Amino acid sequence: MRRFLTLLALFAFSLHPLAAKEKQKKSPLPVSVLEAKTISIVIEPDAGRTLENPLANQTAQKDVEAAILKWGRFQPMLSTLNADLIIVIRKGTGHIADASLSDPRNNGVPVSAQGANQPSLTNRPPGTNPETPTTQGDISNTEDSFLVYDGRTQAPLASSAIWRYNGIDGLRSHSVPAVDAFRKAVAETEKIAAAKNQ
Repeated sequence: MRRFLTLLALFAFSLHPLAAKEKQKKSPLPVSVLEAKTISIVIEPDAGRTLENPLANQTAQKDVEAAILKWGRFQPMLSTLNADLIIVIRKGTGHIADASLSDPRNNGVPVSAQGANQPSLTNRPPGTNPETPTTQGDISNTEDSFLVYDGRTQAPLASSAIWRYNGIDGLRSHSVPAVDAFRKAVAETEKIAAAKNQ
């Protein structure tokens, strides 16, 4: 019996390093995000304008830009052309169904850079008549959306987002919880990368 307990104890101690390896956390973001210096914030190309608050997406875009500037980690850019990361936002409506206007002026380009030459963020063809806003009934997203894409790819929105945040009031003015959550994910990724390098 004593021999059995000794073997059992040795077996348990031999499994300890395996358990420690399993406890290592996975980074919430790819390590390449830590190398990023520039960021561009755009409105989701398919985002319409609600009749209730037609400037909600533009206001959210400005709030996200201000929160990124306050954080100081990334340099915001008007153009997506040379941005390391691209944040795509969409303000939720808070309603399941909503009437909205398509926004032909936007098409994913920051309002402040309307005249700039922007590359296509997707490989989709432009609409048939991009100058005419149309009223549409949408089954809308009730939550705000904040998606981070690798801007160094040829068609960033054609690939999967490298990080996402969806939540009610995630793009709330002044506090912008989505930027806070992204900041925490970057900090966690830095901590995990530093631990792996030790």
